[in-house]
Amino acid sequence: MGNEVVISGSGVSVPKHVISNQELCLAFNQWVEKENETRGDSEKLKESNAEFIEQASGIKQRYVLDKAGILDPKRMMPIIEERSDEELSHQAEFATQAAKRALENANVKAEDIEMIVLATSNLQRMYPAVAMEVQHALGAQGFAFDISVGCSSGTFPIQIVRDSLISGSVKKALVVNPEIMCGHLNWRDRDSHFIFGDACTAVVLETTKTATSKNQWKILDSRLLSSFSSNIRNNGGYLSRCNPETRDASDKLFYQQGRKVFKDIVPLASKFIKNHISDNGLEPGQINRYWLHQANINMNRLISKRILGREATKEEAPNILGHYGNTASCGSIICFNEKSADLNVGDKGVLCSFGAGYSIGSVLLEKTT
Repeated sequence: MGNEVVISGSGVSVPKHVISNQELCLAFNQWVEKENETRGDSEKLKESNAEFIEQASGIKQRYVLDKAGILDPKRMMPIIEERSDEELSHQAEFATQAAKRALENANVKAEDIEMIVLATSNLQRMYPAVAMEVQHALGAQGFAFDISVGCSSGTFPIQIVRDSLISGSVKKALVVNPEIMCGHLNWRDRDSHFIFGDACTAVVLETTKTATSKNQWKILDSRLLSSFSSNIRNNGGYLSRCNPETRDASDKLFYQQGRKVFKDIVPLASKFIKNHISDNGLEPGQINRYWLHQANINMNRLISKRILGREATKEEAPNILGHYGNTASCGSIICFNEKSADLNVGDKGVLCSFGAGYSIGSVLLEKTT
């Protein structure tokens, strides 16, 4: 048997600013009122409602890098200053904070890390790789690179890193997921203005031969899937500047066909997870914890119900949406970080993220220490 791989530590970082549903809707509705005054006989925009947001999504608040710009009805986008090439970028700074916490939890020194994968739904820049900047800030060794797979950026890099550890090409690795979602969210879109929050997660992976932390989760198996769909999309990119008349259009930010996404993802994710469990000789009821992607509370309830054949308890399929909102690739990792300490040696869990693409990744874990 080759090297066995464990997640030996995890860490989470969030900004200091919090926006409640009430604050968000107040600013949005003020903008709607002013916008409707300019529309004459045209169809009027509808206001947003804090109670509806919580009922429809499970979200009560979200953390953001900047609050003032988002809640300014005249601006409705975060104020995030540009930094010089000599300064640590916003995304690298965010990633470094979470990485240091994960390294501490794993009892691993930064200089012992040989591989860093930075995965996120939106990269601050194309090059040099933000991961290399994090590598430099931490004082890590080896190599580093960026990838982007939408919200599945939480699990895709875990399989990539695991394969490298199994092969023996590296001994210790780090995955970081800095999600500054406030920068690509259309805060003037009633259907999505409440969805996202900012967060960063990090996990340390290493072989059982080197791991010394007191909280280790062995990766029993992992698998990935992608199936093209335009139902979740962001057309922003470097070619946008070639068309000045449309470079700031709403399709250069996050947008989705929400009902279609719900209808597609629920059967796709539930079948994918059930098959993954079954192919490893297990039954859904033998899984003690499901750390699912935190996009929508109703979606997660239905997915877990299809997997288990009954309603899942809050302990079986925990939810952190109310406090964090949808943090893209960070959601399932935050859930794992916060909702795993009560489990015992031998207990098993599924870490799963799914999103744009469509893409889906599932990691089957067993607590070993």
